[in-house]
Amino acid sequence: MARLHDALAAGGYAQPELERLLVRLLFCLFADDTGVFEPDSFTLFIENRTREDGYDLGMQLARLFQVLDTPEEKRGHVHDEELLVFPYINGELFSEQLHFAEFNADMRNALLAACRFKWERISPAVFGSLFQGVMEKKERRQIGAHYTSERDILKLIGPLFLDGLHEEFAQIAADRSTRRKSRLEDFQAKLRGIKCLDPACGCGNFLVIAYRELRRLELEALKLLHDADVRQQLTATEVQLLSKVDVDQFYGIEIEMWPSRIAETALWLMDHQMNRELSEAFGQPYSRIPLKKSPHIRCDNALRMDWNDLLPANECSYVLGNPPFIGHHNQTPEQKLDQYDVLSNIKANGVLDYVCNWYVLAARYINESIRCAFVSTNSISQGEQVGILWSELYGRYKLKIHFAHRTFSWQSEATGAAHVHVVIIGFGKQNVDCKYIYEYEDIRGDPKAIQVHNINAYLADAPDVCVINRSQSICDVPQMKWGNKPTDGGHLIIEATDYETFLAANPEAKPYVKPLVCAHEFLHGEDRWCLWLKDAPPQVIKNVPGLYERVEAVREFRSKSKAASTRAYATMPSVFRQIAQTARPYVLVPLHTSETRTYIPFGFFEPDHIVHNSCSFIPDANQYHFGIISSAMHMVWVKYTCGRIKSDYRYTKDIVYNNYPWPVEASEKQKEAIAEAAQGVLDARKKYLDGGSTLADLYDPLSMPADLLKAHQALDRAVDLAYGRRKFESERERVEFLFSLYEKLTAPLVVEEKKKRTRRKSSA
Repeated sequence: MARLHDALAAGGYAQPELERLLVRLLFCLFADDTGVFEPDSFTLFIENRTREDGYDLGMQLARLFQVLDTPEEKRGHVHDEELLVFPYINGELFSEQLHFAEFNADMRNALLAACRFKWERISPAVFGSLFQGVMEKKERRQIGAHYTSERDILKLIGPLFLDGLHEEFAQIAADRSTRRKSRLEDFQAKLRGIKCLDPACGCGNFLVIAYRELRRLELEALKLLHDADVRQQLTATEVQLLSKVDVDQFYGIEIEMWPSRIAETALWLMDHQMNRELSEAFGQPYSRIPLKKSPHIRCDNALRMDWNDLLPANECSYVLGNPPFIGHHNQTPEQKLDQYDVLSNIKANGVLDYVCNWYVLAARYINESIRCAFVSTNSISQGEQVGILWSELYGRYKLKIHFAHRTFSWQSEATGAAHVHVVIIGFGKQNVDCKYIYEYEDIRGDPKAIQVHNINAYLADAPDVCVINRSQSICDVPQMKWGNKPTDGGHLIIEATDYETFLAANPEAKPYVKPLVCAHEFLHGEDRWCLWLKDAPPQVIKNVPGLYERVEAVREFRSKSKAASTRAYATMPSVFRQIAQTARPYVLVPLHTSETRTYIPFGFFEPDHIVHNSCSFIPDANQYHFGIISSAMHMVWVKYTCGRIKSDYRYTKDIVYNNYPWPVEASEKQKEAIAEAAQGVLDARKKYLDGGSTLADLYDPLSMPADLLKAHQALDRAVDLAYGRRKFESERERVEFLFSLYEKLTAPLVVEEKKKRTRRKSSA
């Protein structure tokens, strides 16, 4: 189908007619194999009524579409028996007249190849992959057009409503009293009353799967209401009246026309599949062709319309879906305008992912009886986005999280799909007794459900607190600083391969060539150098050719920058753009590190090692501070609060370090024990580093030396004691403890901030 699309597009058949033609062909292919049409009637029509060179195929398809859009009693002008076998398909799928498409022999053969495919085996839920398959990668990224697998859809609709319905049905099925019949009838009525809204529905995958599952539950209820003997006695007319659940219970909003049409078509085709299952169970043919009811799919911008205009909130049961995967860096100007409008109440909303708009609009839309769940990029439960988004959702809308799938690898049915890590968050305005976190040992594997007391925005069993950006630590500890930022086009950097050559040509530059500590080189034991000319006399820079040429290259690079702030630094080309280096020893903190490491490797350095901006550093830190941040307690905090790149940690001082709740009541003896254990970690490292191993080798879980692991475990025990605990039984215990301590430590800060705001208001 994607190849046919490309061939038609290359021949000049333009969108949107091209998209509508493909949707119609998709319906016909599916209908040919599933009993909507007489078996193979569409295939035979193409084979028998069109020329092999494809010249008249477009015209013949137009004739067929006109017949499909005409009720049987109004087809008096049609005398072709091969056309009259096709049923009337209402619902506007074939109502619009399209221009003839110019086909050739290869296109006709491609269509016949699609006809020979066994479409009856395919779930309409994968139709979204057709749409994705014919879109350019850049276009997919711009509109966040990604379509979710059935596996991941079931992960969402299961805890949202399906698991509860299955439990309720199982209880009714086990009832042997005289009440069972009325309970089954009430259960069917309950299924009929469910209304689902997907406000970013794409090709309707979520709605299609949800509809299928409701129909299958209804079928099981109908089979209990009518045992095998009764079923055999029912007439076709009586079977027609059995099913109540229908496609008109499903609502969607989609900004693009073609996927919205696919969503309608997929729901109708799923309806037909479910009718066939009902026919097989009751032994009588059952069909809703012509269509009795239609799904409610609106082609519109969900961020610019009132969802109540499509489905009033007091009629809605569930809001669900997979809103677009678009980070703030990749948003178009139009999308940014949408975001500024929707999130106008939220400060710093420009750094939020596009999906956050749907959370806020859902919070505005729902009442206490509606439950919601979205698949989202995992960034909204990590790093700075949590404090920005969830402070609003908690404070203004009083949302509660009901269930959550922690980070897993998202699947798409389509080729060329996005490789992203996602979460699923189920939420509402009402609290619920049973909350579940779904944990993944392997992000590509199956989850384990854990019942918890509460789920906060970090998807942890902990209080509903949000960590915000802070410029200072909440505890009395040395402050962390960003590394030095060169913004030099690489001209102040000397790679290891150039080091000897550069110094041989410029020996006078040696005092100004300093080791440069970057995250990658630090972890992998590689050397890198930089020109540190902060205190270099002007005559040295001018008279050493290698220095002068590089400084001139920096000036030229900065002067051509698009950023005015960078151009301003062209007047100071001999120094890094941002300098934070101190004259004191420091602890180095690599900003990016693999999530597979049990511990982040931190390091000690003398001030003559220049910190690159791929790292942060802590001047004046000692073994005690090194020990705390190298412990399991700190690693748990990192895991839950830091931002991520895919699934790797992105350590930031303003979110992770400055908000970390240190053991403020630790005694001097406990601090000494931590410092001693920290030195044990450094000693265990040293003999391997001296032997040629790298920190990446030492902290790989598969190659970590036993004595280094034991040294870290001894450090963990010392740190746990400083927090007043002999042992934490699980990571969940550590998380809950740390968030509770954070809440306690920041409460005075919040009170003080409120007092300051009150004084400002009164003075004003």
